[in-house]
Amino acid sequence: MDLRHKSFALFFGLLMVLTLSKFSEGQSLCSVNDQFILFKENNTLNAVVTTLTTEADVSVSITNEKPPGLFELNGLDLIAITVLDYETFNTPYEVDIECTKDGSSPAKLNLRIILENINDNPPVFDESEYAINVAELLKVDTSVARITATDADEGDQLYYRLDAPEGEFDLEASFNPNILVKKRLDYEKVKQITMTLFVQDTPISSTETVSHTSSTTIKVNIVDVDNRPPWFQPCTTIENDNSIMCINTGYTGTVNSTGLATGPLPLEPGPILAIDGDAGINEAIGYKFLADNPTFEINSDTGSITMVKPVNQEGPIVLSVMAYQKQNTDQYATNTVTFTVRMTTNHPPKFLDPSYEGFISEDAGVNSLVMESKTSNKPLRVQATDDDFVNGVNPNIAFEVIDGSDFYITLEGFILLAKEIPFGTLNLQMRVVDKTNGESDTASLTIEVTPGDQQLRFGGYKAEDMAALGGSLAVVIILCLVGIGLLAYRVKSHNSNWKKISEVSVFRSNLGGGSGGPKEGVQYVNESFRHDDDTESVKSGLAADLEKKLESGVRSAEEQKISTASVPQKTSNIRAASDSSSLASADIEKEVKPILTKERRAEDGYKAVWFKQDIDPNTKEDVVIIPDTGEPVDHDDDDDDDDDEDDEGNLKTDKEPARRYSKDSDSENEERLTSDL
Repeated sequence: MDLRHKSFALFFGLLMVLTLSKFSEGQSLCSVNDQFILFKENNTLNAVVTTLTTEADVSVSITNEKPPGLFELNGLDLIAITVLDYETFNTPYEVDIECTKDGSSPAKLNLRIILENINDNPPVFDESEYAINVAELLKVDTSVARITATDADEGDQLYYRLDAPEGEFDLEASFNPNILVKKRLDYEKVKQITMTLFVQDTPISSTETVSHTSSTTIKVNIVDVDNRPPWFQPCTTIENDNSIMCINTGYTGTVNSTGLATGPLPLEPGPILAIDGDAGINEAIGYKFLADNPTFEINSDTGSITMVKPVNQEGPIVLSVMAYQKQNTDQYATNTVTFTVRMTTNHPPKFLDPSYEGFISEDAGVNSLVMESKTSNKPLRVQATDDDFVNGVNPNIAFEVIDGSDFYITLEGFILLAKEIPFGTLNLQMRVVDKTNGESDTASLTIEVTPGDQQLRFGGYKAEDMAALGGSLAVVIILCLVGIGLLAYRVKSHNSNWKKISEVSVFRSNLGGGSGGPKEGVQYVNESFRHDDDTESVKSGLAADLEKKLESGVRSAEEQKISTASVPQKTSNIRAASDSSSLASADIEKEVKPILTKERRAEDGYKAVWFKQDIDPNTKEDVVIIPDTGEPVDHDDDDDDDDDEDDEGNLKTDKEPARRYSKDSDSENEERLTSDL
């Protein structure tokens, strides 16, 4: 039971005590169940408040009513003839009723009608829309307003809820509508926030059905504060964390080296202009130089720069300018103005010819050159001279087409097509400009655009001609590559033959002790070297020539032996084989080694020669070379007759057994082989 009902019960008890005696007086003729009657507000018309109980033949009537005109008697029923409202009259209603009967004293009833309050009224805000001003950059949880509603139902507790679009604000509690800042507010980002405040007479988190609710609109106007300096214009805004900066790269201009310019100097991207960074305040801005300058001055209100006297120095000239708030000079910004000093000349650049004519094909591509004639392969070139230079060449000039975008001119004066155009004749104007001082000259340019294929391109040849030439060159290159590949293959295939020829040459050199030829009276035969699988290659010219030279050396030695008759000459044979079909200049893959070795080797490039016995190099005896059969030599054959032939058909010496190198002693064999050679 809430406070309202407790108060009502106390009041009702006191009222019963005070009127108890009066009520008892009329109980003999008429009565009611309860003198204090509870009746709910917002009743219907003619609703029965209470019913009287009387004896027979008793008449009843209302003698007094406070306030009057609210109740009537309908027989023994007391009815309400109007709708009663607790909020309009919340004290008990009084109704006095008199009961009369013939022969009896009249009886009186004093009734008290108490209205029972019900929750029949919604909460109400004083305004349907509220407007509040909130300064930007306030701290979070700062209170900015408190808006409440009222409820006609006495004793009702109200509960609130705030709907902010981005959560910028919230309430301190649902039962306390104190509005707090919940996010950092920036005037440059948002200038006004519209919110809705709701109220109801049941708790927000309750599952109970909400009986009555109401709402109002709150418009929050963000107020700009003076927290930003002036911003030079134009500028690029950059956001860094929670701050915004406006970057301007400075201003540039040009002044003549002689003469005094009148009026404000033109600047790029001028003129100088600065605005208050806080647009909501928009305070007036002033300007000044950070350092005194005797040549220039600046208007403190407009920022315009004018010349006081001619420039007497070379450029560039850099001026530092400060923009400041006139009411708050602590807010300021600085920037630079750079002037290029333009040297004054006596002569402007001038075209060599007052007019030029060129030709270009309709089907010429973008960036194609304009030619001097329809059939020429020489591009049209415009030139200009400047008498201020000894050779007439000004390196600071540039060419441009005036009011035209179909062509453009390079620094060298060549005219190129900028976009595709139909055939016809174009009459244009050109200009040559000295970039240091702006002096210029003009000339006319007539370009005839010929129909497709009328003008030869690429130096007098059509595109299809150049394509055919490129195809022919490609075929020639492919044939050359094929020839080179075949030649490389042939060289590689004859590489082994060439190595064998080289081996024979080294072998001959070792036998002859140098270039003098083989030793006299000594002949060498190696059947194993001869009988390789490449015997057909002996037909080559180099192998034949080598064999003739070896035989010539042998014959010379035999003739010398016959003339001296000092030692009987035995018949000896020499056989050499070499495989080579042609001379090749390929590099030898392995280092060439002497053919004669004291041991057998399996590698490519070596041949083994075995001797039956040691030979004295000072004696002119025949040497028998035993073929390399891979079989061990039988030492018992040393005692065979000297004149007998061995198994291979070679003759042995008739004076002493053939001596050979032993396979058991490598050091001994090495000494013998070295001595023989």
